[in-house]
Amino acid sequence: MTTTVQDTDLRYPVGKFDFDAAINEADYPMLIAAIAETPGALRHAVAGLSPNQIARRYRPGGWTVKQVVHHVPDSHLNAYTRFKLALTEDEPTIKPYDEAAWAELADSRKVPIEVSLDLLDALHLRWVALLRSMEPADFNRTFRHPEHGRVLTLKQLLGLYAWHGRHHVAHINSLKKREGW
Repeated sequence: MTTTVQDTDLRYPVGKFDFDAAINEADYPMLIAAIAETPGALRHAVAGLSPNQIARRYRPGGWTVKQVVHHVPDSHLNAYTRFKLALTEDEPTIKPYDEAAWAELADSRKVPIEVSLDLLDALHLRWVALLRSMEPADFNRTFRHPEHGRVLTLKQLLGLYAWHGRHHVAHINSLKKREGW
């Protein structure tokens, strides 16, 4: 299958995350703020959408808006757990999960999105409190990601999840713009 520029733009509306981009201590407050803002931004993106709109795929072959909304807390719960593991263990090996399979489970297809929006609100209150309590050196702690085949730092994970929230909010907002919603 050929991937077109439009497919890439629809799949990565804010660009791809660069694991090798430099993240410095001066970046931490901005990245933490981006994570803190994700629940509100996601809630705003889906406000006023009808059940039919929530059932729409954000791109051909992509997830529905509902699946995207449910995916965000699934993913961010894993990230929060990875932070806690890396803060309390020496270079733990984390357990990857099959996000595509999770998106097909009944809770991602049937449960109202408000449940995941509320879960994301609560999760981010805890996660942001943890992030703001960390010392700068804590962001250099590491964990092993067997799926990526590399050791990652918490500052890389911080950058990834600041990007991740914007990435999925942009999926929904770009669909709304294309459809004139």
